[in-house]
Parts: sequence; C-alpha cells; structure tokens
Amino acid sequence: MSVVARRRVVSRAIRLDRSLEALPLFRLSDSADDAVIDYGDAEGGRWRVIPSPGDRLPGTFDQDVYVELLRRFHEGGDPTDGVITFTLHAFLRAMGRRVDGRTYEQLRAALGRLERTTLESQGIYESVAAGARSDLETVAPGARGDMRFTLLTSVAVERRRTLDREQLPLFDTMTTGEPGVARIVLSSVVRDNLAADHVVSLSASSYWALGSPVARRLYRLLEVARADGRLTWRIALDKLAEQLPLAQRYPSHLQRVLQPAHDMLVEQGILRNAAIRQQNREWYVDYMLGSRPV
Repeated sequence: MSVVARRRVVSRAIRLDRSLEALPLFRLSDSADDAVIDYGDAEGGRWRVIPSPGDRLPGTFDQDVYVELLRRFHEGGDPTDGVITFTLHAFLRAMGRRVDGRTYEQLRAALGRLERTTLESQGIYESVAAGARSDLETVAPGARGDMRFTLLTSVAVERRRTLDREQLPLFDTMTTGEPGVARIVLSSVVRDNLAADHVVSLSASSYWALGSPVARRLYRLLEVARADGRLTWRIALDKLAEQLPLAQRYPSHLQRVLQPAHDMLVEQGILRNAAIRQQNREWYVDYMLGSRPV
C-alpha cells in the first residue's frame, strides 16, 4: 500500500482519549457562558471545566476543532512531542466550514480557549500512564488521581511571509486571505492515554455527517459505551443531561433536544434504536448500538 493510500485509510479514523470522552467538556451551544462545568460520578469523583477569566466555556465549534485536531494527530503518526502543524485554511476546509475572515477568527479563538481552559479532576479522570509525572499528581498506572491540565499546552499561529502571500493568487486552491500556519502542542496527559491505546474510535465521515452538535457529542459518548463492551446502554435521563452536558432539565425539554439527535444517529447506523421511558417516576434513555461505522 502506498503512503498516500495508507494516509487515506488512517484519516477515516479519529482516536480520542477514552477517559476524556466520558466527561463533559464542551457546552452544546456557543452562548457566552463563563460558568464552570461541575460534574460528579457515583463514586464521589469530581470533574470541573474552568474557563479563563473573561472567556467563555468551549462550545460547539470548539468541539469540532478538538475532533479535527485529534484526527490530524493520528494521521500524523501520533508524534511523541504532541506537535500538530497545519494551515488555518486547510483546517477549516477539512471541517467543512466556509473559509473567510470570520471563520479564521473563530478558529483562532477556539484554539486559544482549548489552551486556556483548565480541566480539573478529583478522582474521576483515569490516566493509564505508567509511573509518576512531575506535572500531575497521578502516581500510578490506571490511577484516578487529582490533576489539572489543559487540552493544548501551546498554540502559535505564524503569518505567512509577505512573499508567500503575494504568490498565493498563482494557485487556484489557495486564497489571498490565508492567514498563516498554526503549530499546536497536544497535552501530554491526553497523549499518554492515546499511546496506551486507552481510546475510543470514531469514523470521520460519520462524525461530520451528523448535522447537530448534540448528535456529535452523543456519538462520542456512545463510543465509550461500545468500548466498555456494551451492545445496549441504559442511563438516567438527568445523568445523561449532565454528562453531555445539556442546559435543559425538564424531561419534556430534554426529549425535544435529544430526539433529532437520536434520529440522525439511527440514520447513520450508529444506533439501532433509542427510546426515552419513564419507570417508577424516573426517566431513562435506552440505547441499542448499531454496527461500528467505518
């Protein structure tokens, strides 16, 4: 198989940190919400997503940027230094976004938020890295220790040299608005789990075919259930709302938000069925997983 063919095969897969995917991270709206995401599990673990002062929480656009970054990290051979390099133009094209001044600024802002937003775990994020790390309080493989980290440890966007910009009109596939090249460093915390194969895997084509941020987030979470060996998964409706997370709390409101996402996931074959049911005054969602998308 040629190098080009191998890259095409790899580019269809997106490997994500299995521990991180089970936790809420992105608001499923892009409203100016600077509140902290605070999530706890049944074992007493706690997870917080803390925006930088004056900034908002990562939202729907940031979720897509994160997924595309991890796709490129895998396509690049999982570099041990965590460096991902790309032009903003090519990155937005890969996301299926219009390329203009507004989306360039959106992308720069999203990368900055992923660098500045603090992720804080108290006994809930599982790190499978062996041995102690100087930058974490986790001290053993598979530990769920206390730690603070960010998704990106470095973000730099360098503008093209003037000569390069002057020559852009010579190429049909480039635009004179090309703002430069980004150099991103992925967190060592996430890289450790990826290197240890503590992952879930998405189909890039299936992810981008989902037209709803809620459906995309549900796809990521359902793959955690699949990685746990489940063919069916039942979860309390209020718990699901916290884990996604969703701002709605009333069952009727949650059903209106989730139903279109369920329909998209069934259409893509990711789910065979999804049903929201009430049992003994409690509401549950029952999922039947479909075949793994390719």
